[in-house]
Amino acid sequence: MKVIYTSAECFPVAKVGGLADVVGSLPKYLRKIGVEASVVIPAYDMPWFEGKLYRIVHTGNFHLGQEYLYFEVRYFIDDILGFPFYTIHIPGKFDRYGVYAGHDGNFFGDEISRYISFQRAFLIWLRDGQVDVDIIHCHDHHTGLIPFMLKHAYEFQSLSQIPTVFTIHNERYQGAFSWSQQYLLPNFDNWKSGLLDWNNVINPLSSAVRCVNRVTTVSPNYMNELMYESFGLESLFRSEAWKCSGILNGIDNEVWNPATDPMVGYKLQDDQIEFKKRNKDIICNIAGLDPSLPLYGFIGRLVLEKGAEFIPGIIDTWLSNHRNANFIILGTGDKSIEASLKAVAQKHSRNVACMLAYNEAMSHKIYAGCDFLLMPSRVEPCGLNQMFAMRYGTIPIVRTTGGLKDSVKDITEEGGVGIRFDHMTFDQMIHSVWRAYELYHNTTFKDQCVINAMALDYSWDASAQKYKDIYAGLVL
Repeated sequence: MKVIYTSAECFPVAKVGGLADVVGSLPKYLRKIGVEASVVIPAYDMPWFEGKLYRIVHTGNFHLGQEYLYFEVRYFIDDILGFPFYTIHIPGKFDRYGVYAGHDGNFFGDEISRYISFQRAFLIWLRDGQVDVDIIHCHDHHTGLIPFMLKHAYEFQSLSQIPTVFTIHNERYQGAFSWSQQYLLPNFDNWKSGLLDWNNVINPLSSAVRCVNRVTTVSPNYMNELMYESFGLESLFRSEAWKCSGILNGIDNEVWNPATDPMVGYKLQDDQIEFKKRNKDIICNIAGLDPSLPLYGFIGRLVLEKGAEFIPGIIDTWLSNHRNANFIILGTGDKSIEASLKAVAQKHSRNVACMLAYNEAMSHKIYAGCDFLLMPSRVEPCGLNQMFAMRYGTIPIVRTTGGLKDSVKDITEEGGVGIRFDHMTFDQMIHSVWRAYELYHNTTFKDQCVINAMALDYSWDASAQKYKDIYAGLVL
């Protein structure tokens, strides 16, 4: 069974969020159980590509409105990611630094033509290159028009019988654009235009949900939430529920392995508590913090979606009343949130370390060294940070939403290893920090939670089998 993944991101090549982690991990686990999975993304001008060997396996041309575009498909030799990996190079479209935005943080502004050009080039390659594929698996709105074009564009009729799967990582980003840009699409039967339309615009995400054979989301609870809150698509998800399922994401246990991770200062040997103590000493030494105090961390995008605007207030409120905890922040995002964090870090310089950057190696050190990880998310379709944290013995503090509900049991439950709260209120968040503080001083219970957390298995093995079952049902 041969499956091709199409996506805008793939770790470690091009990463902005959890989409990259999924696309860069799941194919490896699928290949272990007999699914010949490969990945294709756009060819960016990113550091990962430097010095990598590839072979051009296909070239082509097509009209995109008034533009006549050339493209080439590049296969990266020796399957260096653990699966066959391809990029599509389209001069003038993706040959720039950044996935969605440049060095300055500003979005490129030509996203619509970029993503349509990538999707069309992909389908032309399948058609003209006579690519042997059983299933096309699309991810998020960037590839959401592929199922429609595959079935209803005249020039791709020879591909129309290939089954498709679509995974939604975040329904908030739908890629909608005006019908005035329909000219960017290949010709199709206008009677089918309703499959593109949602609220009088072309909506790639809603189109994919209607056109694909199966829809998946990244956790069971998130799938349920979409039927009641999905930025205007609630009725769509309810009507298409028969082909939708939620499959909890996993993590790559080869990358996130405390016993072998080259990015942590002290690797796990036999004693999980010693692992935590030694790595806490290391991160506190780097950040200039007192390792005898409980250490709370936050890793991720500083945006409203993550509840990040609450973090400065939580830190300031706690430290203005107590000097008995430390906080370490790693991430970038909303400039006003960044400014608030800088101010709090200056005000409480002995207890706060703030790194406004994306640093993969530092994130591993923080996961390994922190006692607690803050995740006060408004929206978290699956969430991977809480899984990374538990893998490294850090206790997550999460809101009961999306995949956080599916993956984190509260310490009051049997087998619980995390702290959960239900509502996006400051009082509940501060109370959760207090619960964590009390847990920290109940050393025996806290240590057992650390041991239990590190024993949990959130690898891709179980989830990969569920995807294989979906694929098998489509190719019978």
